[in-house]
Amino acid sequence: MSLTKPAPRTAVDFDEQIDRVGTACSKWDDMQKYYGVDPADGIPMWVADMDFRPPAVVQNAVEAVARHGIYGYPGGNAAYTDAICWWMQHRHGWQVQPDWIMTVHGLVNGTALCVDAFTQPGDAVVLMTPVYHGFARVIRANGRDVTEFPLVQAEGEYRMDWEGWAALMTGRERMLVLCSPHNPGGRVWSEAELRQVAEFCAAHDMILVSDEIHHDLVMPGAPRHMATALAAPEIESRLVTLTAATKTFNIAGAHIGNIIVSDPELRGAMAQKLAALGISPGLFGLHMVAAAYSPEGAAWVDELVAYLDGNRRDFDKAVNAIPGLRSMPLQSTYLAWVDFSGTGMDQDEIRRRIAEDAGIAASDGISFGQGGEQFMRFNLATTHARVQDAVARLARAFGDLQ
Repeated sequence: MSLTKPAPRTAVDFDEQIDRVGTACSKWDDMQKYYGVDPADGIPMWVADMDFRPPAVVQNAVEAVARHGIYGYPGGNAAYTDAICWWMQHRHGWQVQPDWIMTVHGLVNGTALCVDAFTQPGDAVVLMTPVYHGFARVIRANGRDVTEFPLVQAEGEYRMDWEGWAALMTGRERMLVLCSPHNPGGRVWSEAELRQVAEFCAAHDMILVSDEIHHDLVMPGAPRHMATALAAPEIESRLVTLTAATKTFNIAGAHIGNIIVSDPELRGAMAQKLAALGISPGLFGLHMVAAAYSPEGAAWVDELVAYLDGNRRDFDKAVNAIPGLRSMPLQSTYLAWVDFSGTGMDQDEIRRRIAEDAGIAASDGISFGQGGEQFMRFNLATTHARVQDAVARLARAFGDLQ
């Protein structure tokens, strides 16, 4: 939800069918490799990027750099950091200072850097599962263990279970990575829940890394996203916030994101790690983000969210009409989390029907950790016509249950 008066509508055609096959696009060009789904007639609903062009203001910025024609080392990043500060203030009510911002190569990279900077090999990192699979991948690749806190379901949504989770602590946990809003469940955590997370981290002397990459993609009528930094300012000395424009504006290929740290000591430790690894931003990403975080970009996001909400409503209505399937109510993100447990099928049969019978590449729930069994994640950030095609295919693939 915007905190400012919406800008005028932009000329956006989210129904445009854009051919992405053969463009070195993971979402389309790798689905045959991983799912056996032919991109010629299949539907990719796995990788979390959108089949939409970014706002014209972003494209114009890229073209301006190309016209200039010199691609040297970037510097003078004030326009980039100022745009981030403006966006956080006007869209989220969070006043960020430019010197709090450190630029990394996307938020998987940012998470890995946090693990490397603030924990040691053999330490454990807490994840509330099921949760975005990239977190566990980089934690384990860094020689750390994962302590899984399984979320519980109540009234059709995920809830936190602090009483049960306290018993799962091993004493080796040094960090908790929070996904806010939550991927894949789509929850927008409340201020009270965020405070509980912060209090738990303080009580157990853990760094809290709050990944807020989906914070701009909140559905109409859902609770407003609150930055963890606003919900629990008293844990400033142990809080790291990760944000990016890449998910919001479909510019993930720019590989750019932000580590935002207000505490000087914590920020100094991260800055030292970035210097040690030679991490610096790319030229195009700086210009794309500076352009996106603007009134024009804000107007585009408002239209995007309205379009995604239409996809969400139609997808849920159709999927929930199939016996044995239930789509978790989506408050944020564009990622539908569908429970197939009511079918009585095992995960192999669920996957087979979706890939082979429906011709859809969807993310396997098991990859998101404990609690993901018998779930599948579907990316709805595509044309409405393609979403309608996908639910019709799913109805046919599970037609024997009707």
